[in-house]
Amino acid sequence: MTPAPNSTAWTGEHITVAGLGVSGVSAARALAGLGARVTVVDGGDSEALRERAAELEGQGITVRLADATTLPEGTGLVVTSPGWKPDSPLFAAAAAAGVDVVGDVEIAWRLRGEDAAPWLAVTGTNGKTTTVQMLASILEAAGLRTAAVGNIGTPIIDVVLAQGDQGAEPYDVLAVELSSYQLHWAPSVRAHSAAVLNLAPDHLDWHGSMQAYAADKGRVYEGNQVACVYNVADPRTEQLVVEADVEEGCRAIGFTLGPPGLSMLGVVDGILVDRAFVADRQKNAQELAEVSDIKPAAPHNIANALAAAALARAFGVEPAAVRDGLRAFRPDAHRIAHVADVDGVAYVDDSKATNTHAAQASLAAYDSIVWIAGGLAKGATFDDLVAGSAERLRGVVLIGADRALIAQALARHAPDVPVVDLDRTDTGAMAAAVQEAARLAGPGDTVLMAPACASMDMFVNYNKRGEAFAEAVRALSGPEPDRGTEQ
Repeated sequence: MTPAPNSTAWTGEHITVAGLGVSGVSAARALAGLGARVTVVDGGDSEALRERAAELEGQGITVRLADATTLPEGTGLVVTSPGWKPDSPLFAAAAAAGVDVVGDVEIAWRLRGEDAAPWLAVTGTNGKTTTVQMLASILEAAGLRTAAVGNIGTPIIDVVLAQGDQGAEPYDVLAVELSSYQLHWAPSVRAHSAAVLNLAPDHLDWHGSMQAYAADKGRVYEGNQVACVYNVADPRTEQLVVEADVEEGCRAIGFTLGPPGLSMLGVVDGILVDRAFVADRQKNAQELAEVSDIKPAAPHNIANALAAAALARAFGVEPAAVRDGLRAFRPDAHRIAHVADVDGVAYVDDSKATNTHAAQASLAAYDSIVWIAGGLAKGATFDDLVAGSAERLRGVVLIGADRALIAQALARHAPDVPVVDLDRTDTGAMAAAVQEAARLAGPGDTVLMAPACASMDMFVNYNKRGEAFAEAVRALSGPEPDRGTEQ
């Protein structure tokens, strides 16, 4: 791969990087390595940040802690970490000085070489990581060199720059997860093909409105070359396709859990089928895989698989590779993961369900549920979630700071469902919650921990919350070995 033609343009540039997190550190190192004069600013001043700052300063990078409002003198460009809000004082200062603000994804795009690997991009409120991992698994099954990058954890700027190294083996294609934050700060990105999986209210405190949130998600379609993949069950995603400015010949491709129409992928008699990337799609459909090839085969996970398959097919991947990639894929922990069966009751960890949209998908996967829910609501309301799931609920155990909001929705829409309200927010509350759920559940039921809330009132993150749930379940089941994270 040839280095980006503009890689020398950074030499001597004064660049301020906002944030000392993973993406900020990655951007700072990359830009300094290209000859830029980099200053990193962060409002925090913890021991961990000071250690990180010392490492960067050892590489000739200036770091300014406990001051994230003043624009360093001489700054010609601000590169922000994704989570920084658009109304941050630093950005207001940049705007007043006529200085652009972009994200690390935008920098990665600008640094791509002329023969750089194309991007297959995925965004949406929920399911992004799973879909990108499924897509990468399919691409690998097709014999393509790929990587799952972006919001998934591997900074895309690191991957792009590594491709410029002499002797580096080039990627054929990249599977890129993009958050709404990243898309907001990446005006130039133009993917080969992209998907918006779904849209539900989330991060509205950052974006300011649902309209602004959707608009940032819709940026993923801008300039698409081959396919804009949308969710037939979520008309807002199709509307974003309609509004996008794409390359001539780019197609709108839908995915649905039902039989597919023209230019769609869907499901027929337990088979994933393609009526988009086949000859004579008026009459023909191509079998891709069986629903049983997807683990777990919950409805929202089948939708993820269809979206991944659509992007892979847009890139020319053969049907057999779609099947093989889906068979090989296993999701990360805490995503509708089976922990154990105890006394005829299944215990499922979906700690990643940190908002109502994700919890709704999880609840729809089971028929008879004792639900463990609660945490930080982040401004969410729960009436629609409870009303839509009431018939499936056999009992509810509430934990966390904002559990009263869920209790009120249950009183309105599921008044006959038994509710245990645990008035505690310490981490030990999870063990008590599992014990109460076991008391409410009977053979054939599923105890589902899908909190519909963030975890930070009780746990460091959703991973720790899921681990606490699994530990409590194992305590119920005694010394028998864990069956694993997936069935």
